[in-house]
Amino acid sequence: MERDNLELRTTITPDGQLRVTLDPVALPDPAEGQLLLRIEAAPINPSDLALLYGPAAMDSLTREGDALVGRIPDAAMPAMRARIGQSLPVGNEGAGTVIAAGPDLGHLVGRRVAMLGGAMFARLRLIRASDCLILPEEATAEEGAALFVNPLTALGFVETMRAEGHKAIVHAPAASNLGQMLVRICKDDGIGLVNIVRSPEQAAMLRDLGAAHVVDSSSPTFRADLTDAIAATGATLSFDAIGGGEMTSTILNAMEAVASRDLDQYDRYGSTVIKQGYIYGALDMGPTTLRRGFGFSWSIGGWLLFRALGRLPGETVARMRQRVLDERNTTFASRYTARITLEDVLDPDIARACNRKATGEKYLITA
Repeated sequence: MERDNLELRTTITPDGQLRVTLDPVALPDPAEGQLLLRIEAAPINPSDLALLYGPAAMDSLTREGDALVGRIPDAAMPAMRARIGQSLPVGNEGAGTVIAAGPDLGHLVGRRVAMLGGAMFARLRLIRASDCLILPEEATAEEGAALFVNPLTALGFVETMRAEGHKAIVHAPAASNLGQMLVRICKDDGIGLVNIVRSPEQAAMLRDLGAAHVVDSSSPTFRADLTDAIAATGATLSFDAIGGGEMTSTILNAMEAVASRDLDQYDRYGSTVIKQGYIYGALDMGPTTLRRGFGFSWSIGGWLLFRALGRLPGETVARMRQRVLDERNTTFASRYTARITLEDVLDPDIARACNRKATGEKYLITA
């Protein structure tokens, strides 16, 4: 049975060095409920990059033998204390073909599946069948590679909206693969969505997808445009992947400006309309800044897919997974900037290109 496994690993040493290597990892035979897969495609998501390269100075990356090596700034080392010396696998999701199965799952050998569970930047993966989606016979690995993180995040935003009693969403930045999926979902489901983008070209692209409310943060009229779009949709919930800076603060202030229009008289505590901002990414690693003009009826929190799924009823999650599978080539289709190999990840120039996190750019690791 095939056992020639290599796994991409990332380590931070006590002296502040980042080391990314391809290491041999032995895998046992699959037990009951488990599948052994040959990984054929795995996307590089921002959450993967955060683990893969950590806070390394990207201009310090060099190739030393079989390792990609970089330097962690001294100021960032205290936050890395818990992972120093640990060799960590990378890759949240992927797709591949079952090459062996536990005694209860022999009928799945030869089938292609999508999977979620970490350690996907590898040749092989031993995984629980419950962490997989069995793909239709005609589906390719590329079609199945990214059916968990972005699709379930976009659907998770909508389910969070429903569970918390909101009726519309503000999303920033909205031109990403995930943002495009959210546009399609909200258009199909009749949900109000305000899309914040960073250029006229991105705005045109989302309008071509059918987005009704797109505002460009590079425009001199951005704040007024945002307020008008929130008024048109009634959005009181936002999801911000930028993290650092003032985006969440700007959105909450625009929500408050809309809510205050309906006040009968001045209230120094602001409106009673609940405004919720969630930060779900860290495209900007700087501090999150709040300029407090949004009264006292507000909340800001972190939103993480895996924890959000744990709060949803099992039947809701099952429905979400089935929708992703059914709409894998339409609503939830991903588009890739480039296809690279595991070995390419150790190339400093490719590593820097992947880590730019530019809107609309997405890399796929292929076999």
